[in-house]
Amino acid sequence: MTHSNKTPNRLIHEKSPYLLQHAYNPVDWFPWSDEAFEKAKSEDKPIFLSIGYSTCHWCHVMERESFEDEEVSDFLNKHFVAIKVDREERPDIDHIYMTVCQAITGHGGWPLSVFLTPDKKPFYAGTYFPKNDRMGMVGFITLLKRISDAWNKNHDTLLESSDQIINIVESQSDVFPGEVGMETLHAAFRDFEKDFDSIYGGFGSAPKFPTPHNLYFLLRYWYITKNESALKMVEKTLDSMHRGGIYDHIGFGFSRYSTDRKWLVPHFEKMLYDNALLAIAYVEAFQATKKSEYAEIANQIFAYVLRDMTSPEGAFYSAEDADSEGVEGKFYVWTPAEVNKVLGEEAGIKFCTLYDITERGNFEGKSIPNLLKSRLSPEDRQFAEECRQKLFEYREKRIHPHKDDKILTAWNGLMIAALSIGGRVLGNRDYIDAAAKAADFILQKMVREDGRLLARYRDGHAAYPAYLDDYSFLVWGLIELYQATYRTEYLRHALRLNDDMVRLFLDEKEGGLFIYGSDSEQLISRPKELYDGATPSGNSVSTMNFLKLARLAGRTDLEDLAQQQFYTFGGSLNAVPRAYAFMLSALGFALSGSTEVVLVEGPGMADAFATGDMANGVMTGKADTANKGYTAACRVKETSGRILGSYETDSLEEMTAVLGKDFHPFTVSVLVNHENSDLVALAPYTANYVAVDEKTTAYVCRNFSCMAPVTTPGKLAELLSEQVDVNAQL
Repeated sequence: MTHSNKTPNRLIHEKSPYLLQHAYNPVDWFPWSDEAFEKAKSEDKPIFLSIGYSTCHWCHVMERESFEDEEVSDFLNKHFVAIKVDREERPDIDHIYMTVCQAITGHGGWPLSVFLTPDKKPFYAGTYFPKNDRMGMVGFITLLKRISDAWNKNHDTLLESSDQIINIVESQSDVFPGEVGMETLHAAFRDFEKDFDSIYGGFGSAPKFPTPHNLYFLLRYWYITKNESALKMVEKTLDSMHRGGIYDHIGFGFSRYSTDRKWLVPHFEKMLYDNALLAIAYVEAFQATKKSEYAEIANQIFAYVLRDMTSPEGAFYSAEDADSEGVEGKFYVWTPAEVNKVLGEEAGIKFCTLYDITERGNFEGKSIPNLLKSRLSPEDRQFAEECRQKLFEYREKRIHPHKDDKILTAWNGLMIAALSIGGRVLGNRDYIDAAAKAADFILQKMVREDGRLLARYRDGHAAYPAYLDDYSFLVWGLIELYQATYRTEYLRHALRLNDDMVRLFLDEKEGGLFIYGSDSEQLISRPKELYDGATPSGNSVSTMNFLKLARLAGRTDLEDLAQQQFYTFGGSLNAVPRAYAFMLSALGFALSGSTEVVLVEGPGMADAFATGDMANGVMTGKADTANKGYTAACRVKETSGRILGSYETDSLEEMTAVLGKDFHPFTVSVLVNHENSDLVALAPYTANYVAVDEKTTAYVCRNFSCMAPVTTPGKLAELLSEQVDVNAQL
């Protein structure tokens, strides 16, 4: 879109890509600000609040139809005060008014359109409106005229309506306490089993969302109960999603959701959070099944993120749009003629046959590559990869979808967790380095001088006091990064941020954590979110963090907080358990008798190197290959982000490899090096652990009971494989 000869509105001064997309609308937009509400009060006008995000297809449609239209903008500017909000910058505002929309209409979505009184109270809400009345849908211009007329003639009625709506919002934020236990997990599994699509995988019918944390729960349920059907549901879903068009078979990465039951036609936008959470699901499935295709898919997701979604500073961008050149999916679809042009006729015909690219097409006359009708043989895989690379290079020359390049702390936390887990399990140092670089960026650029975490960074500017998701997701990422590097600084940051979060967000009276902090802007409501929707809720992730940090640092106060969380939300968990899959994964952790592994590094490691420095108990640097006496006795490898070495055996490396090899979802680990006092300061209990016979030693403790120390990877693997019968404990 060109903006020549157009005068920008106030949004031109914002950093949000979404707000900047609307900066040249003829609508006299305000950002969410005191100025807007003061104007509404002084002029006695209702407020039109429009909430969306930069990669939202229907947000673009409503902009083209209404917000760029002179008739609409003239009426809106004369009779309303118009406010634009980026839901990804202000999830607190979005959550409150989305709850309003769902209460009024029974559904929600974006663009979110809400009408408010000047004191921020809502009295009407909806989502997308066409400009004019169409096929039973009220037009936006009609709606504006009706609301303006009602504001002038029935002002008191609208105010009463807004008070009633506020009461509904408040009631939906009520917390329902109760006791939870193993039966809660069984009930959730039965619900998933009942709703499972045995033909195409996933749950329910169209549209289908990946919701990877549902799969996390099922993997953990399988681990606890050995119920094979739980694992089969996970595999069927992961296989079907990858085979469908929701997966980008040319450039990798997953789209946001499928519009159909088969996972064929996606809503083409790609979100950072989906790809982070899905990468974890595929890595965990690889651990559980040892099927290499799951590792390959995870590697491809990481390749996409590191190639297309990583800033020069190392943090991760938010999303890529569904549209390019104003057309949904145009960047991703193909015709046989295009494929033949790139590959040649013989290879093109074969590739089109494998990937369902036809003259008729499967999406608006063109084709989304997919494998729903094909299974690739080993020979086909090599052929397909050679073709894919050529098609990718050709596709790169197309006009790309818009990229939302803002950096969100919450979603970066998820990708830090994913890369840390992936690097540790798949043995890829690059992933861990990328996770560390992103974490360091956030800790350096998105924390105020007073230590307050911030939510968004773009164009050199960090803003907005971080929300619960920001804290909880980043702490999760730092916990995983610590276990991938054993750099105590990451555990220290995780503990500090977790303590800050409790101080700022905990409801000390009713329990649970609020969406926004006590030091943030206080809105018409201060809700709590438990529902594990497109992403897990901050309450669910925080509960898992409490449990892990309690074990890592020996903090019984955090154990108590986790138990408080389960009771606070127990009534809700028992009422609709499958809606809270991540929280139930945390409950599985609590019920399972989790396992703690304390690795104690044997002395003398530094002597194996002619050069190198000790940092946080980990050898850095490189062996002096000119000194032949050392190279004969010592092997040096780079793994899990560390350069490790030892005489005659890589015992520390092999010990850490054991921890990542198999699926042990309720296991945490720390690394003790007594030359480094940082860990002992954070976790005083570790001071008592010593290396046996000067060998790297593993202490395994389960359910508050410790076993005899072991000094070989094989013995460690044996101890980890001994699983406690959860039902016997209850």
